[in-house]
This record gives sequence, structure tokens and C-alpha cells, in this order.
Amino acid sequence: MLRWTLITLLSIAVIGVAVWGYKEHQEKNAILIQAENSYQRSFHDLAYHMDLLHDKIGSTLAMNTREQLSPQLAEIWRLTSLAHGDVGQLPLVLMPFNKTEEFLSQMGDFSYRTAIRDLEQKPLSEEEVETLDSLYQMSGEIESELRKVQNMVLTDNLRWMDVQLALVDNEEQADNTIIDGFQTVEKTVEGYSEGQLNASLMGTSSKKDSYSSLGEEKISENEAEEKMKELLKVENDTEFNIASTGEGADVPLYSGSYHGDNRSGYVDLTQQGGYPIQIMISREVNDKKISLHEGMNKAQEYLHEHNFDEVELLESNQYDNVGVFHFVPSSDDVLIYPDAIQVKVALDDGEVIGFVAKDFFENHHDRTIADASLSEEEAKEKVNPNLKIQEHHLAVIENDLGEEILAYAFLGQLNQDTYKIFINAEDGREERVEKLKKAEMKYD
Repeated sequence: MLRWTLITLLSIAVIGVAVWGYKEHQEKNAILIQAENSYQRSFHDLAYHMDLLHDKIGSTLAMNTREQLSPQLAEIWRLTSLAHGDVGQLPLVLMPFNKTEEFLSQMGDFSYRTAIRDLEQKPLSEEEVETLDSLYQMSGEIESELRKVQNMVLTDNLRWMDVQLALVDNEEQADNTIIDGFQTVEKTVEGYSEGQLNASLMGTSSKKDSYSSLGEEKISENEAEEKMKELLKVENDTEFNIASTGEGADVPLYSGSYHGDNRSGYVDLTQQGGYPIQIMISREVNDKKISLHEGMNKAQEYLHEHNFDEVELLESNQYDNVGVFHFVPSSDDVLIYPDAIQVKVALDDGEVIGFVAKDFFENHHDRTIADASLSEEEAKEKVNPNLKIQEHHLAVIENDLGEEILAYAFLGQLNQDTYKIFINAEDGREERVEKLKKAEMKYD
């Protein structure tokens, strides 16, 4: 009797394990099928969007009316964004595909910059037409290669999950048609990038003189460590880790850090001049004892100590017991928005626990600020009349093309929300509208 009872229990256990294993297998297969379907859809969408992109660029080259040109360029920008998104959905993380993604990004930037421009006043130049022609040829090459891969995927019923496994395992499989096809696309784009694409595809940037204010004098690693300890207010005998950036960095930096019992700190310092780009102090911030206004005074004192004298407070926010303050330099009552500095202050004792000056050092340079062509009243007429304006000032900002312009900034309220409106001080164009953040509601 005992024997049959044991046999029955074992049989039930085996059946249970088999059922459990079958369900696990079914669930795994369902996940794999879902992932495969997602990859297939993204790939075929990519091929379709590249087909449309090639056709749209060709149509743009054939156009002669500027009324149709801007919408067509905007459509190219939209298709480029879709194609870029399709690439991001494919399992190509472990395979170099950066040249193609960079090409799509640059093509989007070029078409967007051109689409929003007043083509009546500034029509396409010969250089830009040459760039469009290069884009047309390159998109045609990519379209052709993707079509070949698509044909083989459909004919041979190839699976993207096999591609993912091949890339993860780094195995040379007998059938790696998809990988070979995408590597061919990448080589095609690289060839065009090196020789045939017009330089105007890259556009112009206001940051072409990035970090020009740092000077040429380079500090040593020992000097950097000494300065970092001074900025973090740690003893000289504190164990400190320091490293320098490798070749190819936008700006050479020294990075230093330390870890104490209840406190740690991190600093990025430029090798040229020894300027702090970023300072972070991590510690527990206790209950608030000083006001946000007092915290702002502490932040201003800190900036003055580090030779940031001509700065104005642009925005202040409080997150838990920490005040975050955004400052910008001021020149003849004009605020320089691109040169922003951020300071974080602990509101328990007023200590500065964060400092970010990347934008300042990246963008800061000698500027000649022209007088505004429009008066304040003329600029105000361009603002939505329903906006209740509370304050205003002149400012240097960057427009959508990355160009620095002079604008009137109007701060006001509309429907319980606060907005900042920027009106071009030269032609009265509404350059940008920003909705300012509200204090977040806390939920229990």
C-alpha cells in the first residue's frame, strides 16, 4: 500500500513538473515571438522610411517653388526621425552602427535648420544644393542595401533573434546575412562621410570656440589634487582618487573623488587653467533651517569667492531640503543665457553641495552685443495679449539654429501657469516660449 502511495505521489510530482515546464516553455516562446515580431516590424519600417526619404530628397532637388520647399524639408526631417527611431529598436547594440545613426541625425539637423529658415530671404545656396544631392545619393545607397537584406530576410525566412544571439555570443555563424547587410550599410555611409558629403551637412554652431576662455597654461596632476581638496574642503591626508580623461575628450579634465564615513565628494577640473567644471558633495541633508532666499545668498557668496562676479539669479527651486539656483552673467543689463551656472545649497546649514559650470566654460567668449532694433514696447506688442507680464529683460539666447541672438524675455502668467516668452529684438519674431515649473505637489 505504501509502495503504491509513493508511486502515485511521484507520478503527480512528475506530471506537475512537466506541466510547469510546458507552461514555462510556452511563456518563453511567447516572449521570443513578441520580440521577433517587434524586430521584424522595426526593420521593415526602416526600409520603408528610407524608401520614402530617398524619394522626398529627390523631389526636393526637382522643386523650384519655395512655398513647397519648406514643407518638403520638414517632411524629410520627420522621416529621418522615424528612421532613426527604427534603428534604435533593432538589436544592433553590440554591432558598430554609429556612422549610420550619425548620418541620420545630421541629415535631420540639416533639413530642420533649412525648413524653419525664411527661404524667401535666404534661399538655398549652391553648397546646400550640393549637400542635398549628396544626401540623395547616400540615401539611395542605403535604400538599395536595405532592400537586398529585406529580400533575403523574406525569401529565406531569417530571424532577428538569431542576429541578437550571434552578436551576444560573438559567433561566426553560417548564415549571418542580416549582420553582413548592416555592416555593408555602415561601410557605405562611412565612405560617403569621408569623401563625398558636403561640409554644410554639419551646420554651424555657436560653440565652435568651445572652452576658448580656459587659456593655454596646463596644471599638473598634483596641483589639480591640491585644488580639488580645497574645493571639497577635505584634509590633505584624506585618501583621494584622481584620474585624467583620455584622448579625444572635448576638453581635457582631471577627475577626483573621495569617500568618507558619512560624506563623499567628486570634482571635474579642467587641465587648462584648473577651472572647476563640476563639483558634487553627497551627504545626508537634515531638516531645513535657512530660507531659500538665504540659500541664494550663500550661492552668490560662493560664486564671488570663485571669481564669478557679474552674475544674476535667473531661477531658483527647492527640492526637499536643497535649493537649486541658476545664475547667468550680465553685461550692460543684458543676461547671457548660454553661459549658465548652477549651484546647489543644503538648506540645513547653507553649505554648497553642488556646482555645475560646464555651460559657462563651453560657451563663454568675448561678445559684442548690438543695440536692440525694437523698443521694449514694440516687442511687448508681439506677446500674447492674454499674458499678464510681470517682469522683462534683455537677454542673449540661442535660437533653434544654435545661433546667438538678442531677445526680450517677458515673464508672465496665463491660466494659473507662468511662462517666459522670448521676442527677437531685431525683427520681433517669437523665438521661444517656455513654461516654468511649478512646485511639485506631495502625495502621502
